[in-house]
Amino acid sequence: MFNGFISFIKFLFSKDKELYVFLHGIIGFYPRDIELYRLALVHRSMPVKAADGNWVNNERLEFLGDAVLDLVVAAYLYNQYPDKHEGFLTSTRAKIVQRESLNRIGGLFRIETHVKASAHSSSHNSYISGNAVEALVGAIYLDRGYKVSQRFIEKKIIGDNIKLDDLVNTEKNFKSRLIEWTQKYHVVIEFELIDTYNDAENNPIFKTAVLLGGMFAADATGYSKKESHQGASKKALDRITGDPIFREQVLSTASSPEN
Repeated sequence: MFNGFISFIKFLFSKDKELYVFLHGIIGFYPRDIELYRLALVHRSMPVKAADGNWVNNERLEFLGDAVLDLVVAAYLYNQYPDKHEGFLTSTRAKIVQRESLNRIGGLFRIETHVKASAHSSSHNSYISGNAVEALVGAIYLDRGYKVSQRFIEKKIIGDNIKLDDLVNTEKNFKSRLIEWTQKYHVVIEFELIDTYNDAENNPIFKTAVLLGGMFAADATGYSKKESHQGASKKALDRITGDPIFREQVLSTASSPEN
């Protein structure tokens, strides 16, 4: 209660009342360290100069938020579906934390109205909002700890914006579908980042290959690792269903269930 009062006092005397109010509308409380949240809204295309003189953006917070999201969502699904197998839990988690889902939620939060990004990046990169949501989770974790992060994710991301019953019946996530297939047939799956480079506008490109049973299945590029994983997974699924010889070769690598 006392900490909440202190945060409210900071809000009253802050020059950033608009940002405080905006964040309160999303996360349900006033930030203690507003700088964390300000950084969470800085896209790499418009970095800001930190007190130490370094140029910073929200990518580190995005990395942290991604990890917190994965853990909280995994634990939530584990408790929500006590009778479901690992493949189902993995698939459902992937659907919740996939970039398209987080981008949609970022749109509902209207988070893009406060993200600092170049006009070119805003029009070119369709995942800025989703990235900012992950960075926001990272900021909450550093500002308030795991329990508050958990409540935010379970209520504001899952509870308010995701219909689990509908989600578990969708098959839009190619990576989760491929993982489920490999688990069903006991095939080892690996994703390998095989190249990174920048396009003509200096946007990073990631190239990922997917291996099934140690054999190359497909590769794809994307503006994020997750996007390249999705593209490679889709190509691998298409190859499994459209190339019976390749399918049999992959299945021949399968381990026995008891192993």
